[in-house]
Amino acid sequence: MSMVSVVIPNYNHAPYLQQRIDSVLAQTYQDFELIILDDCSTDNSRQVIESYRGNERVSHIIFNQQNSGGPFHQWKKGIELAQGKYIWIAESDDWCETTLLETLVQGLDNNTDCVLGYVQSYVVSGDNTIEKISTHDKLSEYVNGKVYIKAHLAERCDIWNASMVLFKKDAYKSVSPEFTGFKMCGDWLFYIGMAKQGEVFISGRVLNYFRNHDKDVSGKMYSSGNNYVEEIAILKILKKERLITLGEYKAHLLFKYIKFVVFSPKFTPEVRIKIREAFYNDDNESYKWFLKVNAKLSLLKIRTRRRLNLMLK
Repeated sequence: MSMVSVVIPNYNHAPYLQQRIDSVLAQTYQDFELIILDDCSTDNSRQVIESYRGNERVSHIIFNQQNSGGPFHQWKKGIELAQGKYIWIAESDDWCETTLLETLVQGLDNNTDCVLGYVQSYVVSGDNTIEKISTHDKLSEYVNGKVYIKAHLAERCDIWNASMVLFKKDAYKSVSPEFTGFKMCGDWLFYIGMAKQGEVFISGRVLNYFRNHDKDVSGKMYSSGNNYVEEIAILKILKKERLITLGEYKAHLLFKYIKFVVFSPKFTPEVRIKIREAFYNDDNESYKWFLKVNAKLSLLKIRTRRRLNLMLK
């Protein structure tokens, strides 16, 4: 049995698949099986994938007969097929340095309490321009999972991309299947479910390449505004499970509400209604006045500061 199971879930990423698969097969750490899943791609993904059939590292190639309806259903399928101690979800449009797996396996092996580890990532545009780089101020570090959640998985998700992460399969058994119902933030909820079970290993090494392109699900969610609905749902789960305090919940909710007020003119009326319902429904109804008043005050302060800066120039 291999130590690591690498899962590549693909949907219409034929132009990137060869680079993705080759970067996995070229890893300096070679004790892994490779599981390739295709979710009814309409491009020539099947042809690219079939060229790897028979490779000694490839344990499964599965073509869905019907599209699963969301990326995290494929995660679940791949994880449940996996035989390894550790699992790496290597997204089909990304690629990596040859030492990524070696770095993460060593990090998790060196601490039996560690359930999840990740390296840093470049974000790369379609023309291979580096748009931004994630960073960590230490070369390597272990952080208590619940401390990590408060600092890195509450206001936002500091793990930019699944391809930069390795996690223990045993810990997956305690993760709620609720993550599969999300379109964009399922990975965020997944990491929360993992991190609350142990420690998190953070490597400062930049070893992953996260490709940002027009077929990317996250980009569409952000541009439409639908990300707010899922992010608010994540906050509610954090509050319900008492992983953040009520004060932290309100602060994070207000931060998202201010962003929504600023960017809402870009969204369709239907999406604006859906976002407002997410902010105000259920227990958030009692925060309606709090959000509106504090958002106005915060925006007034920002505008006043800008005016003062203009006057001083």
